[in-house]
Amino acid sequence: MGEFDIKILADPEAFFENRLPAHSDHDYYVDEKNAEADEPDQKVLLNGVWKFNYSQTVDEAPLNFEKIEYDVTSWDEIKVPAHIQMEGYGHPAYVNTQYPWDGIEELEPGEVPKYFNPTGSYVRFFSLPDFMKEGPVYISFQGAESAIAVWLNGHYIGYSEDSFTPSEFDLTEYVDRDGVNKLAVRCFRFSSASWCEDQDFFRFSGIFRDVYLYTVPKVHVRDMKILTELDDNYEDADLKINFDIVTWGDAVPGKAVISLFDEEGNDAGTKEIFLADEKEAVIHVENPKKWSAEIPNLYDVEIRITNDAGEQTEFINENIGFRKFELKNSVMYLNGKRIVFFGVDRHEFSSETGRVVSDEDILKDILTMKRNNINAIRTSHYPNRTLLYRLCDIYGIYLIDETNLETHGVWDSIGRNIHQLDYSVPGDRPEFLEMIIDRARSMYERDKNHPSILIWSCGNESFGGTDLLKMSNEIRSWDPSRLVHYEGVWWDPRYPETTDMVSTMYQSVEDIKKFLSEHRDKPYISCEYAHAMGNSCGAIYKYTELTETEELYQ
Repeated sequence: MGEFDIKILADPEAFFENRLPAHSDHDYYVDEKNAEADEPDQKVLLNGVWKFNYSQTVDEAPLNFEKIEYDVTSWDEIKVPAHIQMEGYGHPAYVNTQYPWDGIEELEPGEVPKYFNPTGSYVRFFSLPDFMKEGPVYISFQGAESAIAVWLNGHYIGYSEDSFTPSEFDLTEYVDRDGVNKLAVRCFRFSSASWCEDQDFFRFSGIFRDVYLYTVPKVHVRDMKILTELDDNYEDADLKINFDIVTWGDAVPGKAVISLFDEEGNDAGTKEIFLADEKEAVIHVENPKKWSAEIPNLYDVEIRITNDAGEQTEFINENIGFRKFELKNSVMYLNGKRIVFFGVDRHEFSSETGRVVSDEDILKDILTMKRNNINAIRTSHYPNRTLLYRLCDIYGIYLIDETNLETHGVWDSIGRNIHQLDYSVPGDRPEFLEMIIDRARSMYERDKNHPSILIWSCGNESFGGTDLLKMSNEIRSWDPSRLVHYEGVWWDPRYPETTDMVSTMYQSVEDIKKFLSEHRDKPYISCEYAHAMGNSCGAIYKYTELTETEELYQ
């Protein structure tokens, strides 16, 4: 797999090496019994206590720490998942528009701080459980900020940026199946990707979401895409599931048997396909109960995968919702009815652990929102933990899923006439184009099967340009069943087709009325409008009242 080259850290055109392709977030099991018990039988968590070394710069980080012979017994210990800064190494810093290095080092977009770039070197020893000793072995980092390089038993495995979507690697070639393995990870606080992660929040770094090993059955659904297509009368529907199957050893795919059940457990349809010949299963459903935030009806899909000998290799159970989201005459509709979002922007945050949020934290947020008639969330400003999406499916909350992208510090310098328009990031820069499309793709592939997601967002406060236009068109090509949002067009209107809706921040109700009296080609949302940092949030009712008299304001 080659060797790790530190130059990749400051190259915006090289944002991963040997990372596995993104895929849907479905859970899978060997059989139904383990699925019912919610017992993972193909995964093992590596969360817990890791050996740890902290350095303030990349150059000060220990050399060759990934080698088997390098002794780390005298190192400190750190929890995973956790932020380095919340565990006593450096300090968390709240930064709004500027970049954390502003005023310290003079950098151009893509460059990386030299004199302050906190670097964490992590080591974890593990032995494979019995169920992993035969097949392939992979590792998943669900979230690490902002870039990681990974080694196993002294061998370079790969590199990845994008703090908020999974980074997965194949360990099979270098794993010791019967002995003790040394996993080494170097986590860099700043990389070229940091230019695209200038969100208005506390700045941390480290491995802050779950890390786990996983294997797959001999015939495995690597990825699946679920579509619920309602007819023009919003009555009957076709459930379509597209499969991407992988095998290992001498296995040959057999059949996929798909069974659909309503919330009462009644049979709503079945389908068998031969995986050697077909990749899509279609089940026609007459008048299914529809999914919405008011009544989040969910159906269960059970999928049994067999090999060519008829032996079951895999069981999958997913929730699905039948719903149709569309734009008609400049108005957004769900299941044929005009929709109004009474929403909030939500950061993943705990006052005790930062962006390391527990299951209980997420559930409490959802329940609090439902009790207060909040029916929508924008995942400001990055993809959240998968659990949030599952709970929004179950409890009924609409989602704007937002790409991990914000470049406010560059945009702000343009607004203050420090730089010209062509300085924008990503702007029209070819060196940032593939990076931002990759971020959108990773979000889309992971989250695409959740009925709660109605809108994909290109990111937040990153001005405009051809790169964002190309990103939005890519998203539409992957998923024509949802709409695309981007607020930055308001400030850089050169490419209005970047967004399917007009989106603004903190415009008054009177200004919105005036705008809509002159522009009737798109629906209008306020993606931020009441910022409560020390004030009372008065007059919110004026916005909600406008939704009742202006159909384009949603």
